[in-house]
Amino acid sequence: MSTFFSRKAYMLLLALFTLFVGVDCASAQDDEIAKTTLVKVGDVAPDFTVTMFDGEQLTLSKLKGKVVLVNFWATWCPPCREELTHVEKEIIKAFEGKDFVFLPISRGEKRETVEKFRKKMGYSFPMGLDPDQSIFNKFASNYIPRNFLIGKDGRIAYISVGFDEAEFQALIAEIKKAL
Repeated sequence: MSTFFSRKAYMLLLALFTLFVGVDCASAQDDEIAKTTLVKVGDVAPDFTVTMFDGEQLTLSKLKGKVVLVNFWATWCPPCREELTHVEKEIIKAFEGKDFVFLPISRGEKRETVEKFRKKMGYSFPMGLDPDQSIFNKFASNYIPRNFLIGKDGRIAYISVGFDEAEFQALIAEIKKAL
C-alpha cells in the first residue's frame, strides 16, 4: 500500500509542480509579449502606407472614421494560418457593409511567397505586404499573429497576440463594440 500512496503523492506533486511552473512560464511569456508590444490600447495608431498585394497603396490615416483590424501574419506561422482560415467567414463576411476594414499584412515575406500561399489557400481578400517589417516594427518587435483593432477615432482599441478560439471570439466581440 505504501508504494501506491507514494506513487500517488509523487504524481500529485509532479502535477502541482507542472501547474506552478506552467503559471510562471505563462506569466513570463505575457511579460515578454508586453515588452515586445510597442503601442498600447488608447494610443493613436502609428500611421503607415502599405503596398497591397494588388499593387494599391493604402494609408492607415485615410481610413479614419472606420474600424480597422490590422493583422500581422506570415505564411510559415501555424497560428497565423489557423487564424486566417476563420477570417473570411467570421470577420470579413460578418462585417461586410459596415464601416470596417480587415487589413492583413504579411510580415517579412516577399510578394512571391505570399502569392503562392494565396493560391494554395484560395484567398482572394486584400492583403498588404511588409517585406522589410517596417510597418510591423511600428507596432511590435516580435511575435505573430498580432491583431491591432483601431477605432474610428484612429486609436488602438484592442490588441491580441497568438490565436485560439477564445481569443478570436473576444476579438470579434471587440469589433462589434467598436462599430
